Amino acid sequence: MRIVSLLPAATDIVAELGLLDHLVGRTHECDWPPRAVAPVPVVTSAGLSPDALTSREISDAVGGSRQHAGSSLYALDTAALAALAPDVILTQDLCDVCAVSYSAVSGAVRVLEGEARVLSLEPRTLDDVLDCLVRVGRLLGVEETARERRAGLAARLAAVRARTAGRPRPRVVAVEWLDPLWPAGHWVPEQIACAGGRPLLASPGEHTGPMEWDAVVAADPEVLLVLPCGFSPQRTLRERELLTGLPGWKDLTAVRRDEVWVLDGPAHFNRPGPRVVRGAEVLAHVLHGERAGAPVTPGEARRLTGA
Repeated sequence: MRIVSLLPAATDIVAELGLLDHLVGRTHECDWPPRAVAPVPVVTSAGLSPDALTSREISDAVGGSRQHAGSSLYALDTAALAALAPDVILTQDLCDVCAVSYSAVSGAVRVLEGEARVLSLEPRTLDDVLDCLVRVGRLLGVEETARERRAGLAARLAAVRARTAGRPRPRVVAVEWLDPLWPAGHWVPEQIACAGGRPLLASPGEHTGPMEWDAVVAADPEVLLVLPCGFSPQRTLRERELLTGLPGWKDLTAVRRDEVWVLDGPAHFNRPGPRVVRGAEVLAHVLHGERAGAPVTPGEARRLTGA
């Protein structure tokens, strides 16, 4: 079985299923687990240089309002893909900005020799994310293993809920883009609720859109989570003034209580893979000081003021 993953979350799933030895191609952003994926050939490249651009410049480059459609940050090397002769290609049809578009993959597959099977993933909720594990496992011939892994991940989520049950539920706003300001939707509101918070400005499974800063001020969150899509915490901190310079920033309850947290978005929140479960565990620590799973490291969550 020769697998090409065109989605970082799908690579995470392949790793969860113990099939990284069958991974023959990946995207330039597939980075987990680091030592295992590093030698795997890359078949995509960045359509622009995000590290050299501001959030606003990236947004403008991919369509102005950073909708979940438009110009992708990914370019697909169809010749490299063909040379790998994959049996299975894992891709997505959820966001044309954040990964190779399904239409681009379909066009590439039409010119491949052989009959590569393509599985497109488009989860919107936590259950969808876990179900993708089973869908991929079924296609790759390890459905029983996939169901066992799904059950284990679901048990970890249940443990988070149990650890935070009965606690006060702070009002939480999660930001997944800084300029324009954008609330985190899809599975993130469920991660917050699982960890004992009350998510604001986005509903479970929702495709969100840009919001005005006034909406955050009106919501007055007790906890503010900053987890921009595709940004490491270090990259996020480079643009902290996009938030801290806004009118009324110092008056927010979250700011006054020192409850503004910078999180590792790509690892635990932006990508719909198994590691979203770790994201819920991290939030149990952030929202309630509860340990669920391994201790939370500064690389996973840090207060903005102490960063």
